[in-house]
Amino acid sequence: MSNPKVLAFAGSIRRDSYNKQLVNVAKNSVEKLGAEVTFVDLHDFQMPLYCDDLYKKDGMPENAIAFKKLMKSHNGFLIASPEYNGSLTGILKNTIDWATIRHDNEERNACFNEKIAAIMCAAPGIGGSRGMHHLRMVLSSLGTFVLPKHLCVTNCHAHLQDNTALEDDTQQRIDSMASELVRIISRLH
Repeated sequence: MSNPKVLAFAGSIRRDSYNKQLVNVAKNSVEKLGAEVTFVDLHDFQMPLYCDDLYKKDGMPENAIAFKKLMKSHNGFLIASPEYNGSLTGILKNTIDWATIRHDNEERNACFNEKIAAIMCAAPGIGGSRGMHHLRMVLSSLGTFVLPKHLCVTNCHAHLQDNTALEDDTQQRIDSMASELVRIISRLH
């Protein structure tokens, strides 16, 4: 197998999102292990709220087509997402919803089947874990294997230093997750 290919993104479109910072730190860890990582900002792939009537009328949005193409061309995902009201963010759920719609005679859940995902969150307080459980449930139901352990960086404003480095303990947990992601992708793909 060639080097694992990982698509990295945050479930937030906020410019200064802690989760964008976190996924970029994790991206660096995954790259150090020899994987090819593509970081994308969901801000650049915004889509209308999914509605079957809209899809039947207007077809698949160009941003959905482009994002689905990226998903299918990678072996796994590195996703950092905040917790909104005890769940995953609307932008992330909407992106996932559009990605499940079959396009050009593709297989059911073509963007998710046999993919490996590492999920994490950064929260300014103590939250985040409930959103990770919901994200795990959604991805798993679509055929994605989600690493058994997710990572929550709480009080992240105190931990994130310069968008590239975290305190040693947090960095070690990210490195461990990165290693597990690359190891499993390498074995299965």
